[in-house]
Amino acid sequence: MTETDLFIRTGVALAIGLLVGMERGWQSREIDDHGRAAGFRTFGLSALLGAITAHLALAFGGVVIGFGFAAFAIIFAAFHWIEAQAHNTASVTSVVAGLVTFGLGALAVAGNVQVAIAAAVVTTVLLSLRNPLHQWIALISWEEIKAGLILLVMTFLLLPLLPDRPVDPWGAINPHEIWLLAIMIAMISMVGYIAIRLFGDRFGILVTAAAGGLASSTATTLTLSRLARSGVASVGIASAGIAVSASVMLIRVGVIATGLNRLIGISLWLPLLAGVVVQGFAAATLILVLGKSETPDRVSGIKVTNPLELSTSLKFAALMAAVMLAVKLVSQFSGNTPLLIVSALSGIADVDAITVSLARSTAIGDIAADGILLAVAVNSMTKAVLAFWVGGKAVGIRVLIVTALGLIAGATAYFLF
Repeated sequence: MTETDLFIRTGVALAIGLLVGMERGWQSREIDDHGRAAGFRTFGLSALLGAITAHLALAFGGVVIGFGFAAFAIIFAAFHWIEAQAHNTASVTSVVAGLVTFGLGALAVAGNVQVAIAAAVVTTVLLSLRNPLHQWIALISWEEIKAGLILLVMTFLLLPLLPDRPVDPWGAINPHEIWLLAIMIAMISMVGYIAIRLFGDRFGILVTAAAGGLASSTATTLTLSRLARSGVASVGIASAGIAVSASVMLIRVGVIATGLNRLIGISLWLPLLAGVVVQGFAAATLILVLGKSETPDRVSGIKVTNPLELSTSLKFAALMAAVMLAVKLVSQFSGNTPLLIVSALSGIADVDAITVSLARSTAIGDIAADGILLAVAVNSMTKAVLAFWVGGKAVGIRVLIVTALGLIAGATAYFLF
């Protein structure tokens, strides 16, 4: 390493310390100069000390860094303990930040300078996001944390163990692929689930319904129908929310199908978008015509199952395996008509499983798009029936009309183009 390189790396180490020190100094800006253990200059000097220790290690061996780090840790922690006693506080963040800064200064000289810079930026960002991170943690329930941890364990421990090949005589069920697809669908649903958890109490029914369409349009339909029947939400706003949720579901189907099979996705988008446009227009009409008489537009009661819960993922994986097997069998032995029957029956419960199954199949040709659209149509009509049953005649008729208009628009686009 040349002398110029050593100067540059030492300068980088000092810049790292000043970057972290700027954030720490801003956080403690209201404390008097002699009332805090470390600030802007101290963190800069800490990184510089790490760089000097690394310089010495190049000449006398790596053990120098170990002794230097231990001595720095003891002194730095001692001064923070004195500060904590004086202010009656208990926080180890600045101590850890100081140790990290020392280590990054040493890394910038004796190791990879790019890694040191990147780690310094990440460290500063984490330190600056203290309040937002604490607020985010407060919003998460223990059940959600546990479900996420279990899914991570199952993904990174179980997934490598699953055979990446068909395990059934018909070549339809690949456990590795099914689990990956289940995770993909769960993550898409998680976007809507998080939006509902974060913004359900703050935004109106329409925004919450759009998020619900990502998580579960069926659950959104049931909840809004129930709220309309109980008088919490107006009939017009609730019906419009159901239409918005259904439109988001159509977009979701198009995105999933396109991601798995671009050709099938392209053939789906025109009828799907036709349904989205018509249902969106119908939702706007419901708001303008029926939403004025009654204006409760806030809702916090949309209940959807956590898509990262292990049981939810396993159930969806099992459903997807069953649908994949059914699709494979009927496509091999029975032709197209039974395949459409399977699509219709699957659409009663869920559209994601049949969408994934048909989009990933390369042996059934154009009938895949027909099957997906049929499943969407059946699922849409099922939700309209649920709205009629749960929400009563007022909501049911409006949702049925909006659904029928969307289906007519989609069918027209399909047959004409």
